[in-house]
Amino acid sequence: MRGLAFGVAVAVMLAGSPSFAQIPTQPAPAKPPAPTTQKPIVPLAPSNQTPPPAPARPPKPFPEGAKIGYVVLQRIANESVEGKAATSKIQALQQKKSAEMQEKQKQLQGLQQKLEKEGTVMSSTAQADVQKQIERLQVDIQRFTQDAQQEIQDLTTQLQGAFEQRMTPILGEVGQEKGLHYIFNAPDSGIVWADPGLDITTDVIKRLDASPAKPPVK
Repeated sequence: MRGLAFGVAVAVMLAGSPSFAQIPTQPAPAKPPAPTTQKPIVPLAPSNQTPPPAPARPPKPFPEGAKIGYVVLQRIANESVEGKAATSKIQALQQKKSAEMQEKQKQLQGLQQKLEKEGTVMSSTAQADVQKQIERLQVDIQRFTQDAQQEIQDLTTQLQGAFEQRMTPILGEVGQEKGLHYIFNAPDSGIVWADPGLDITTDVIKRLDASPAKPPVK
C-alpha cells in the first residue's frame, strides 16, 4: 500500500518576486479646496467586532450508485488518532537520538578545544592521548549516526505495517457499506480529477477512530 508515511510535516514557503507599480512622471493635480459651506464629514468610529467567519461548506454527498471511491492515505495517517500516535512515537525517538548526538558532539568539541588551547604545553604523550580520544569519539559518532538512522527507520516500518493492517479491514467495511467495487489512493492512482463526493477519507478516519485496536496475539 504505497503513499503512506509517518513523519513531521514541514511547510515550505514560496515567495514570488515582488512587482512594483510604475511611478507616474507627472504629478497628480491638486484637488480644489472644498467649499466653506460644506459640512465636514465625520468619520465613522472603527468597529471592534471582527466579521464572522464564512460558514464551512458541507461535504458533498457520495454520488448515488457510484461504484468507485478514493482516499488520501496520508490524510488518514496525519489525522487519525492512531496515525498521530505513531507519528509521536517516531518524533520522540528522533528527539532522543538527537539529544544523545548533541552530547557526543559536545564532548568532541571539548577535546578539540583542549588540544587547541593546551597542546603547546602538553607533553607529546598527553597530546597523543587526547588525539586518540578524539579519533575514537569521531568513530563512535559515525557509528551512532548510522545506528540511530536505522533504528528510526525500523520503527517507522514497524508502525507503518501495523497501521496498514489496521486500516485495510476498515477500508473494506466502508467500501462494502457504500457498495464500491474499487477504492483508490488518489495521490498514487494517477487521478487528475474526480467528483469530491467520491472522497471517503473522512469516513475511513471516523471508522478507524471509533474502532478500538485489538491487542496483539501472543
